[in-house]
Amino acid sequence: MKKYLDFIIKGFYAGVLISMGGIAYLAIPDKIVGSFIFSLGLLTVCLYSFNLYTGKVGYLLVNKPSYLLELLFSLIGNFLGTFVVGRVMCLTRFKAYIDTAKSIVKIKLSDNLLSIFILAVFCGIIMYLAVNNYKKNKDVLSKYITIFMGVMAFILCGFEHCVANMFYFSIAGVYSFKVFYYLLIMILGNSVGSLIIAWYDNHYNK
Repeated sequence: MKKYLDFIIKGFYAGVLISMGGIAYLAIPDKIVGSFIFSLGLLTVCLYSFNLYTGKVGYLLVNKPSYLLELLFSLIGNFLGTFVVGRVMCLTRFKAYIDTAKSIVKIKLSDNLLSIFILAVFCGIIMYLAVNNYKKNKDVLSKYITIFMGVMAFILCGFEHCVANMFYFSIAGVYSFKVFYYLLIMILGNSVGSLIIAWYDNHYNK
């Protein structure tokens, strides 16, 4: 039981850090600078080995079936972390952030599910590449550049990251059956994208 609680706690911290990256993105008018600062969220997740679903799901192929439970409880922690930060931010003076988040959420929920899925797949590919390079590359500069470039790429391209979107939905105060359905599609897309590139990495890039 303690093991699963640890997964949730480490997932919670990952959700908090990704949310802080999201806050920076909402606060900075320049999208390029905002996406660069957002990258600190993933970087700190990797540095402290927190459990971010999109950074872990690609390793499903090289773990035992019980790893699915780690992914599930990590995802629950991610949701709780983003929810807490999003709702706490609504108690502050930064109403402009909330309005920006609502605009972002409106665009996402106006999109069709196939588009959401495809954009999530591409995000999953980038996330696996960024995290896996951080884990395996011994060159410090390369490790960090991949993290920053990966996050900037998925944000500037408009790809869908399920955990980042949990934060946007939370701070925007938008929750409905449709929101959770869209989140499910984003989770599925991120998972497929990560697993596609992970499969190649495990079979042809040894």
